[in-house]
Amino acid sequence: MYTGVYNSWLENTIENEEIYSELKSINGKEKEIEDRFYKELDFGTAGLRGVIGAGTNRMNIYTVGKATQGLAQFLLGSCKHTPKVAIAYDSRKNSLLFAEYSASVLGANGIKVFLYKTLMPTPMLSYAVRALGCDSGIVITASHNPAQYNGYKVYGSSGFQITDHDAATITGFIKKTDIWNDVKYESLSDLLEREIVQYISQDVIEDYYNEIYKCKVTPDDLSNINIVYTPLNGTGNIPVRTVLNHYNIGTINIVKEQENPDATFATCVYPNPENIDAIQLGLKLSKITKSDILLSTDPDCDRCGVAVRHGCDYIQLTGNQIGVLMLNFICSVKGDAVKNGTAVKSIVSTELASCIANDYGIKLKNVLVGFKYIGEIITNLEDEGRADEFVLGFEESCGYLSGIHSRDKDAVNASLLICEMTSFYKKQGKDLIDVLNDIYAKYGFYLDKVDNYQFEGVEGEKKMKEMIAIINEKSNIDDCGYKTLFMENYSKSIRVENGFVSKLDLPVSNVIRFGLNDGTAITVRPSGTEPKIKLYYSIKAQDENAANEKYYVFQKYMKGIMGIE
Repeated sequence: MYTGVYNSWLENTIENEEIYSELKSINGKEKEIEDRFYKELDFGTAGLRGVIGAGTNRMNIYTVGKATQGLAQFLLGSCKHTPKVAIAYDSRKNSLLFAEYSASVLGANGIKVFLYKTLMPTPMLSYAVRALGCDSGIVITASHNPAQYNGYKVYGSSGFQITDHDAATITGFIKKTDIWNDVKYESLSDLLEREIVQYISQDVIEDYYNEIYKCKVTPDDLSNINIVYTPLNGTGNIPVRTVLNHYNIGTINIVKEQENPDATFATCVYPNPENIDAIQLGLKLSKITKSDILLSTDPDCDRCGVAVRHGCDYIQLTGNQIGVLMLNFICSVKGDAVKNGTAVKSIVSTELASCIANDYGIKLKNVLVGFKYIGEIITNLEDEGRADEFVLGFEESCGYLSGIHSRDKDAVNASLLICEMTSFYKKQGKDLIDVLNDIYAKYGFYLDKVDNYQFEGVEGEKKMKEMIAIINEKSNIDDCGYKTLFMENYSKSIRVENGFVSKLDLPVSNVIRFGLNDGTAITVRPSGTEPKIKLYYSIKAQDENAANEKYYVFQKYMKGIMGIE
């Protein structure tokens, strides 16, 4: 079925030893060929993401080149001046190759390119886009995915990821681009010599650090705490340590096995700060050094996790708990200075944030999943001359931002804020678990859980679509044991409550959310970057045991109606 496109790739990649060898190795293997060629990698608001390898459904220089040519056509058609693009990349396999190839394609199209000379965190790309007056930005990363993945994220001139409209327009240009004949290319060395491509200067990096320093909540240094830090073999090592050492942190013990870039992620198969397996080496070192906290950042350093020493053990906080601690810390320390300010969270993040925001007179806005929506609100505030009203943005998946320097989540910024909280409360004889328990005592106990169900390949994609179709037809889940108070279907842009239908004031998205009469919210959405369906549970209960009992009931019910084994 895919013989024609397979043979075309064989003919056109003969000089690319790695790609050609992979294609030859699957000759006659129909399933292998189908998996690589049954579709092209989807290009959306998150750009491209996929397994590295040969084929239209893989990340390689040809699919990256085609996407970049499409982006070039979009920029040349929409800009009245010579477009400018900033590019960054992380520690993954082929990240440097894809970044330089993208620069070569853009440069060959007459587009000015600013390229980081070494690997850099995603938020530093977001910063560079605005600092250098660029029309777009590219970061080569697959974030926290396993080692076999890489990705290609595209940013707009405001520094956040592209909108649905722009993604659709770029997709149109990509589809019209012949992967073998239409992609322009010039050597990077020639483009650098002609200064069409330039390396981003150290001044831009230093300016970024200075913006991070402005995010500090108190004037105190951090000399009273000791931490363990792991960059999980990614980009965070130098930026995070630079910022923390600026405030005279007591001790930073680095997990040596995860200190330097490693595209294989040999010690953390799934390099996600949320994943307990990824931080095992860090926990071991923390127990040896008796550190106050274990800090971890993902490969592109936009997500940040923390485990806290509490008594004789270390407890890993969830992304929701960290976000709540940050919001409570900023509000309680700054007091009236943040009253009437604006905090932002995704719709799947904890409702406990609403209690804190209400208590301190903060406006809390809910947005769809995707930090670009938080970045968009910051930009709107800035355009209205109210940027100083921004307090905090966070997502349950360990993404945070407390400054206006970036338009994407920033683990460098978050690392400083977490260490600052740890230091501040330690002076009061408390750790972050103590503070979290104080918050629960004041506002009530909240349990927030996320279940991920993975579906690989052609059959997996078909199964996911069937499950989403089932849940999309539901107007209530009354038979779960509680009454449905409201249903929000973002693919249809409707909210149903007490029999009345109203329009949702958020973009169309493949998300459905149910609110129950016990205060529970259950949200279903397919991941935008991985072959997964995600179920989010936000449960309020008397205590942790009661909340867990509810969770297991809801989990069993949702799996049953969706046919998840």
